[in-house]
Amino acid sequence: MSLINLILTLVVVGVILWLINAFIPMDAKIKKILNVAVVVVVILWLLNVFGLLPMGNITVRPLRTLR
Repeated sequence: MSLINLILTLVVVGVILWLINAFIPMDAKIKKILNVAVVVVVILWLLNVFGLLPMGNITVRPLRTLR
């Protein structure tokens, strides 16, 4: 992922979060939970992008079917 794509993605996420906070009426507690959740997801995504949290290597095996 190029640096331009990374910055563009962060700007888009920030603008969307700002629009939600500014124009959608919510209780302050819900806004705080939403903001914290978005920040945690963005931090985990950034760590994965920079290779510090290798989440891309996680594989899930299919379940066995019982016959």
